[in-house]
Amino acid sequence: MSARQHVVVLAGGLSHERDVSLRSGNRVADAMREAGLDVVVRDVDAALLPALRAEPPAVVVPMLHGATGEDGSVRDVLELLGLRYVGSRPQACRLAFDKPSAKARVAAAGVATPRSVALPQSAFRELGATVVMAALTDALGLPLMVKPTWGGSSLGAAVVRTAEELPAAMVGCFAYGDTALVEQFVSGCEIAVSLVDTEHGPAALPLVEVVPDGGIYDYAARYTAGTTEFFVPARLDELTAQACRDTALRAHNALGLRDLSRTDLIVDDAGVCWFLEVNVAPGMTETSLFPQAVAAAGQDIGGMWRRLVDRAAGRG
Repeated sequence: MSARQHVVVLAGGLSHERDVSLRSGNRVADAMREAGLDVVVRDVDAALLPALRAEPPAVVVPMLHGATGEDGSVRDVLELLGLRYVGSRPQACRLAFDKPSAKARVAAAGVATPRSVALPQSAFRELGATVVMAALTDALGLPLMVKPTWGGSSLGAAVVRTAEELPAAMVGCFAYGDTALVEQFVSGCEIAVSLVDTEHGPAALPLVEVVPDGGIYDYAARYTAGTTEFFVPARLDELTAQACRDTALRAHNALGLRDLSRTDLIVDDAGVCWFLEVNVAPGMTETSLFPQAVAAAGQDIGGMWRRLVDRAAGRG
């Protein structure tokens, strides 16, 4: 690709993760400029489509987190405009972004994932919140993880260790979405597996082990420097590490993902790798997991993005 071909990075949007998206987008844009690309960062607003039509870029790089950015809708519009872009296609994004659907598809591929139930807010209102919550704890036991079925950055997510904590966790969850995913909480080592497509297929970068100071990798732990300890590569024996890589690869392929992804796992005391969720637009901030994996692989983040841009530009 010519160094002066035009690349547009999409960042911002109106989701709860707008700030993270802006940080990710600007960091990626800076890295690509250092790699010799001509990059412009644009927000997702009424001025975007006229700008893309007036000056069509060679490639678009969506760095949008949360709804719209990861649910496939923006990528649908990019395809309507005939624009090439880095990342998974719309249908794969929709499948990955909906956590219950992703868990079902990945489980069908033979991957372990915690038992769970997805319930809309209306179910609690119509059937009686007390009765429904009692049924949840009876069937799934305690502790539980409660989180919105859509969205990322652990917004609206909470660990529930007693039945008395469940009502507040449900209220917090419904502040970020109309449907809650309630799943069995699996204790163990939290591992992030980043994958990047190459000419030989998707390849795993070094595993990142996440050890938050407070025990839970919530929003503050993700984006506040110094609140989480990271080990890259993760402190796992090679057999377990390979199981993590295989699990992420199965998830990536089962969901039909493309170019890059990050799969979040828990490895329990028995060495079982439990699939939690997958991200089609991994964070790229200074505290994000994907860039740490790239650095541990001895790669330059700008060079990696340039290769992804080149691959996207070459697609029909």
